[in-house]
Amino acid sequence: MATTNNTPTTASAQQQQPELTATIDGLTPEELTAKALNKRYEGLMTVRTKAVKGKGAWYWTHLEPILVRNTDSGLPKAVKLRCSLCDAVFSASNPSRTASEHLKRGTCPNFNSSAAVNPSPSSSSPSHHHRKRNSSGGAVAPRSYNVTPITVVDPSRFCSSAGELSQYSAPPGPHLMLSGGKDDLAPLAMLEDSVKKLKSPTPSQTQSLTRLQIDSALDSLSDWVFESCGSVSLSGLEHPKFRAFLTGVGLPIVSKRDFATTRLELKYEEARAESESRIRDAMFFQIASDGWRSGESLVSLIVNLPNGMSLYRKAVMLNGGDVPSNYAEEVLLETVKGICGNSPQRCVGVVSDRFKSKALRSLEGQHQWMVNLSCQFQGLNSLIKDFVKELALFKSVSQNCVRLSKFINNTAQIRNAHCKYQLGERGEAIMLRLPPLHCSSSSNFEPLFNLLEDVLTSARAIQLVMHDEACKAVLMEDHTAREVTEMVGDQGFWNEVEAVHALIKLVKDIARRIEEEKLLVGQCLPLWDELRAKVKDWDSKFNVGEGHVDEIVERRFKKCYHPAWAAAFILDPLYLIRDSTGKYLPPFKCLSSEQEKDVDRLITRLVSRDEAHIALMELMKWRTEGLDPMYARAVQMKERDPVTGKMRIANPQSSRLVWETYLSEFRSLGRVAVRLIFLHATTCGYKCNSSLLKWINSRGRSRAATDLAQKLIFISANSKFERRDFSTEEDRDAELLAMVNGGDNLLNDVLVDTSSV
Repeated sequence: MATTNNTPTTASAQQQQPELTATIDGLTPEELTAKALNKRYEGLMTVRTKAVKGKGAWYWTHLEPILVRNTDSGLPKAVKLRCSLCDAVFSASNPSRTASEHLKRGTCPNFNSSAAVNPSPSSSSPSHHHRKRNSSGGAVAPRSYNVTPITVVDPSRFCSSAGELSQYSAPPGPHLMLSGGKDDLAPLAMLEDSVKKLKSPTPSQTQSLTRLQIDSALDSLSDWVFESCGSVSLSGLEHPKFRAFLTGVGLPIVSKRDFATTRLELKYEEARAESESRIRDAMFFQIASDGWRSGESLVSLIVNLPNGMSLYRKAVMLNGGDVPSNYAEEVLLETVKGICGNSPQRCVGVVSDRFKSKALRSLEGQHQWMVNLSCQFQGLNSLIKDFVKELALFKSVSQNCVRLSKFINNTAQIRNAHCKYQLGERGEAIMLRLPPLHCSSSSNFEPLFNLLEDVLTSARAIQLVMHDEACKAVLMEDHTAREVTEMVGDQGFWNEVEAVHALIKLVKDIARRIEEEKLLVGQCLPLWDELRAKVKDWDSKFNVGEGHVDEIVERRFKKCYHPAWAAAFILDPLYLIRDSTGKYLPPFKCLSSEQEKDVDRLITRLVSRDEAHIALMELMKWRTEGLDPMYARAVQMKERDPVTGKMRIANPQSSRLVWETYLSEFRSLGRVAVRLIFLHATTCGYKCNSSLLKWINSRGRSRAATDLAQKLIFISANSKFERRDFSTEEDRDAELLAMVNGGDNLLNDVLVDTSSV
């Protein structure tokens, strides 16, 4: 491996000695050092000159001594060796070792192709005694080889005119014959360029880097590779172009094995130590488990701390099939014990994307201090599936849109006319996206939503097609075409399509907000109230729900609800309401009578029996007195997010900190409040790259592959949590492509046949 060796030479070792207070022979220490360096340089040049004449080591043909001078004083400060093939710079302390590591081991990117014997560009100088002086004063002997070329093919047969060969710099000689024909001319030009480069090497423009700079650069490189978690291939580190880049900027060639072993292990241990330290500092925490849903192959286990920090704990590999709830319960308990040891009370609870009614409830029954929640992002996705499964409106709209899309896509004349009008209306032409044949909308609603979007965005073009004179014959020739034409002309059809699309989009937008803002348990009740209000507005606008939508929403709310929603909503100072007297009081009036009872029951369950009555008395005091107005306003203070432009809470941790400081008189209730307020109500967090999962599966889940993946995921996830960056490279690439190609569509030229319309 080619590295910039910083081992001090004899001269540089002298520089490290203590400065002399007196001069020697009238020379200062700096001048003595310069004299020693000059002597070292002249000695190396003498050795090289003899070697190129055939009286020394072979490697001196490619290694050239250079004298590096101080930019301020102009005095020599170091002697280096420069490779004339790739311009890399090395220490001059051990030329033999440098040659072995850089040339023989294949580190030099140009050695194999250019270090072989180079034919002379002309046979007019066959003498082996002619010498040409190079810029450094050394003598280089250009070799010539009297080899008679084998004339097999006349290149003039492969070109229509002499001008076709003018771009290649063929060596002089009448009627040049090459065995590969004219395809040999480009490689021949490259050969000549290599010869010229060796005859007149240009000095390197790359400034040599210090060891500290090299180590820092390689550390940054390893951080990027590991944090990309599979998006950057480890094998790509040995790509010839990447190696050439490293050499060009003065960095040593890196090894994928070194990255996959030594560097990965060091980075993993460093991240692991940091994570363990933060978990030890926290008084309690919550476990989040994501990926249990059917079809996923990796479950992420994350630790949520009271200060808002999340830490990745480990990944559990699944086979992609259905997982029993008792296995999930075992994994969660094992994770808790691995963190807490003999103090399981530190784990406040679990939030999971599955197993609410079984594993989570079982854990709560065994450990009374736990509050186990279901993920609300998955809850809203399940609500959309309820709509698809139970509403007749969704079924009819889905069937009508599929029939319309098939008719347009499968009928050539109609399809071309549709594309023509799309280009005129939107500037692009696309096929209407149909759901896959074996895809059920009740289990995956995304294909249905995409179809509705395509139909609505192409509504104008579809209507123009139905009135196109050239398409009338096709539209009238069979029963299906006449039915589609009649359906498109019915305003009720478009109202229903827009209604279904608007309802799905309404719920999806709230779910996206949950994912982006990392919903806390105290926000659940306000969020579902907001959803109910928006559904009511939707119903009054389209008038197609017939009251069934509200029923489905309430049914899903009851499935997702947990008493901790009401308790956290009451105890979080963020939701205090100012009354007519100026007091800031908890919003008990927003709860139903049953939810008020849930608050009492949950608080008494989370404290010891001896403290239960004290906690209820403190709850009554909190209900009547509330929080000091100054502190309440400070907790609820908002500021504008510089990235999104939306208003947000200025200090999210203040809700918990108020209970631990200003409200410390509420001893029992305060302990419950701080353990509830910080709980997450969603498992959304880290998304593993699909490329890494494919790599693991392709290795047959071997132990080595799984261990490597665990470490990569751990490093990547904790780095993303540190930066608050929860998107994947795939998501960002998709956004970039959508932005770049917003006005262009590659299918335009393929789908549109203007001659047929």
